[in-house]
Amino acid sequence: MLINPTTLRQLWSTIEQTQAHLLLSLDQSELIDDLLCRLQRYKPLSPEECQGLAIYIEQRTTLIRELAESRLEGKFA
Repeated sequence: MLINPTTLRQLWSTIEQTQAHLLLSLDQSELIDDLLCRLQRYKPLSPEECQGLAIYIEQRTTLIRELAESRLEGKFA
């Protein structure tokens, strides 16, 4: 399933706005659920969009956590 580019931009904006320690503390399924919930505050998502985004987030969990870690390191550097 293709994900709308606007929705992807909103997802990454949501990731950047979410506190880094929260992104690091959640397990994978909690992280997916939390990000989808936050994203749906901006735009209602169809079940198909939710499924596609869940897969997208799952495949990028490591990247999301690395970005969160780098944000924390930047605060304490």
